[in-house]
Amino acid sequence: MNELKNYVRNIHDFPKEGIVFRDITTLLKNPAAYHSAVNQIMEKFKDNKIDKVVGIESRGFILGAALAYNLGVGFVPIRKPKKLPAETIREEYQLEYGTDAIEIHKDAIVPAENILLHDDLLATGGTINAACNLIEKLGGKIAGISFLIELSFLNGRKLLDKYDVHSLISYDSE
Repeated sequence: MNELKNYVRNIHDFPKEGIVFRDITTLLKNPAAYHSAVNQIMEKFKDNKIDKVVGIESRGFILGAALAYNLGVGFVPIRKPKKLPAETIREEYQLEYGTDAIEIHKDAIVPAENILLHDDLLATGGTINAACNLIEKLGGKIAGISFLIELSFLNGRKLLDKYDVHSLISYDSE
């Protein structure tokens, strides 16, 4: 688990001063690190009877699609508004200043399907909490939530108490 942290590039003061951006492109371009990340998440959730993997735009698609493929299940994207072509449902969530929203196709999930929800990074939890709400509105059951990286000092996990949450890499400070 911790060995994957060595493949994440830290970019200081991006996108603004005081922020350390955790760049996963260096992990993704390394075949052994990329395979290890996918395999570790699969190992954690392989017995959860997953029906579909849902990934959040855009970096949640990268491991999410690989997880779906390796688990032999379908993949469902959650995207920013007006990016999906068919009928959608929408969930708004709070940002530090203002709101944002995500959408999912109305027919993406069948009631009672077991869903593995994946995103690349857990920060404050707003996006992932909104994604949970979308899945549950469609009748899906969240069998697990996975992240490549968790910024534990931002306490996003507190919004996810009722779920099985797994992060491969954790940072406890900026």
